[in-house]
Amino acid sequence: MKVIAAYLLLVLGGKANPSAADLKKILSTVGADAENDRIELLLKEVKGKDITELIAAGKEKLASVPSGSGGMAAAAPAAGGASAVAAAAKEEKKEEEKEESDDDMGFSLFD
Repeated sequence: MKVIAAYLLLVLGGKANPSAADLKKILSTVGADAENDRIELLLKEVKGKDITELIAAGKEKLASVPSGSGGMAAAAPAAGGASAVAAAAKEEKKEEEKEESDDDMGFSLFD
């Protein structure tokens, strides 16, 4: 992921075709090690392709992957994006806190 992130940073920064040296330079600035085989594989796979088309194709593929959240992940982006996801996370945390407060009452189902 770090190689992909570095590649995307370079493309967003205006470098249309980043080289392996460019990727290594970006990764070294944050103290990350760069694996040559992963860099070469990424560069080979994206050569001659438009990054926006690759991202769109990736989104389509991810949409078909089950998330295991009982539909919550699919419903959250449609309901408002990141703010809905954050609200769901807060609600989930509150539910966990309520469950923990039951433990403080001094009895358990399995005692």
